[in-house]
Amino acid sequence: MKFRWTSVVWSVAYLLLLLSLSTPLLIITTLFLVIPPVVLFTTLNTRQFILHILPVWLIVGLISPVYVLMAVYLLVPALVMGRWYRKRDSAQSTVIAGMLAILCQFLLLLLLGKTVFNFDLYNYVNEVLEVTPLIGMGMGDLGWTSEEIQKLSVMTIQMIPMTLIISSAMIAVITHSIVRPILNSMNYAVPKMKPLRDWRLPRSFIWYYLVGFIVLMIFSGSDNSYMLMISANLLPLLQLGFKIQAIGFFFFVAHERKWNKVFPILLAIPIVLLPSLWIIGIIDLVFPLRARVTKSKR
Repeated sequence: MKFRWTSVVWSVAYLLLLLSLSTPLLIITTLFLVIPPVVLFTTLNTRQFILHILPVWLIVGLISPVYVLMAVYLLVPALVMGRWYRKRDSAQSTVIAGMLAILCQFLLLLLLGKTVFNFDLYNYVNEVLEVTPLIGMGMGDLGWTSEEIQKLSVMTIQMIPMTLIISSAMIAVITHSIVRPILNSMNYAVPKMKPLRDWRLPRSFIWYYLVGFIVLMIFSGSDNSYMLMISANLLPLLQLGFKIQAIGFFFFVAHERKWNKVFPILLAIPIVLLPSLWIIGIIDLVFPLRARVTKSKR
């Protein structure tokens, strides 16, 4: 086995991460649970991979079967990303494949909760908001009426799709950011992501935003929760994409002008923090600003 001792170390790391699910660290360690199986699956053949993870699952299964279920649940995106790494696919397609796999896992979990366990997400969120302590008091103790709590519950439910998408993307990006240098150190070449200066959204995203805005204007006062949910998730996601586009533009300018890298980093801070600066990303999409920067350089 080519990476025998390294693989054993990663198996131990996988075991420790699974055991950490019983500690308050689970919120953090869950973000990294995909990493060990990705490394093992990419660098080992299928038989060796199974021989490494089965002992880990047996150990955690003796403590709690829930850990095994979590391990199996998160194994799917690990296998997907590992498969893409094996094929030497581009970093972007690997991250997207991992994100989609994680997102599908989230949706499957919600579906199973609804169909098998009759789990009502709306009632659960409503109950949590009523009894969750906030500065020592529940929402009701703070003077919130049941109608206001119900509206907040609806808003929270409507934002779940965006939350799931961002969470899936974050786990996939974190996994790739850590796995890639690890695999490279093991002489297993993995393509890197494009530099931030080359990140560009398709121009069609402007039309998507316009459609989402029109939907919001038309259905803002209606009871059509489905259309409101679409606009409530589509617009913030697109605005986030436009912010990334704007940050990429400033990195592009800094690269073309040979400016210090601190310059675009400093500009990225207000773009991230201030809600209205995503408009810079739209301007960069509509007008050929980058082409003009390149021409003026000549």
